[in-house]
Amino acid sequence: MNPKWDVVIVGGGLAGYVAANFLANTNLKVLILEKAKKVGGRAKTDRINQQFFNLGPHALYNKGKARPILEELGITPEGNTPRLGGLLLENNTQYTAPFSTLGLLKTRFLNWKERKEWISSLIKIKNSISDELVTQTFQKWVQQTAKSEKVRSLLYIMGRLATYCHSPEKVSANVIVSHMQYAMGGVIYLDGGWQTMIDQLHNQAVISGVQIQTNSNVKQIVTNESDQFQLILSNNDIIQSKHILYTAAPHELNKLLAESVPQPQRSFFEQIKPIKAATLDVSLKKLPIPKLLFAMGITDSIYYSVHSKYARLSKDGLSTILHVLKYHHPDEKINGRKEKANLEKFLDMIQPGWRKYEVASRCLPQITVSYRLPQIGDEKESVTPKHIFPGYL
Repeated sequence: MNPKWDVVIVGGGLAGYVAANFLANTNLKVLILEKAKKVGGRAKTDRINQQFFNLGPHALYNKGKARPILEELGITPEGNTPRLGGLLLENNTQYTAPFSTLGLLKTRFLNWKERKEWISSLIKIKNSISDELVTQTFQKWVQQTAKSEKVRSLLYIMGRLATYCHSPEKVSANVIVSHMQYAMGGVIYLDGGWQTMIDQLHNQAVISGVQIQTNSNVKQIVTNESDQFQLILSNNDIIQSKHILYTAAPHELNKLLAESVPQPQRSFFEQIKPIKAATLDVSLKKLPIPKLLFAMGITDSIYYSVHSKYARLSKDGLSTILHVLKYHHPDEKINGRKEKANLEKFLDMIQPGWRKYEVASRCLPQITVSYRLPQIGDEKESVTPKHIFPGYL
């Protein structure tokens, strides 16, 4: 007989496990289906040569919406908050980043008039009210907030850093600015990577009676005569459920739904664009320039950060784990070899001679950071939750 469930959750990532743990407090029979061999989704951490690699740079907001949810479930992420600072780069010129009081005083990137405007812009971010931004793009908001092109470039940099979005002309100012507010409250890098959160959620779910099935790719979703759902897996197994909670890619949902399943939001799902990036994840025996821990491009949408300074990300705790990330524009055509070369070139400039100390590295030229690029008007759509970016929660 086909197994029957009250709720089947499609996707064994962070969203799926959080939902499963809340549902575990009920008397419902809950099953998680994960198509990969390993649970975690975009929050998984891969162990390569005893080095812990997240899928690119990940950080948890100190004052974001995820922290209280995790605390309610008894999940305790451990790690430390990175210090503000680092460099900004434009061509071959380096500037002290004005993200701290000392950095603002030392930087050559801004003159004194621009420094005052930058401080004013940060105050505007802190005091912004979301209702006033729902009809604006982030680009329009930046143009209204700052007159100086250099200050505008800093706002774009901060927007990318907080959300991974590199399309200010497309995205909602409401969503970007709200995440910039979270970012100003600081982040933590997690010991052991984000897999530690997944592992805690997984263990709690299992103890509570939730069933987890990996290597289970859903091929189609149909309804039966009793108006219950049937999930047909790629191996043709059939699972029956009263309810389905879908946490995977929205555009893939349309392909899974049979015509018998009414779905008025089909066209909306087709229009959703993902946020993508390229990442170079590197482990070194040591840094050629030990004090250089953070850098961002001014005109180039690129980011560098050493996470192991603040989190244990290797088995022995001695390795240096860093990430170089390129933010992709949604209309950009991506060439894997070119992306890898550009990321390595940027790291050559930041940490010349790094290859001599390499323990492990990998390049992922096209990772999905979030399934949904936040555009104006998305807030009115009730079919998807408010944005929570996987890289920064």
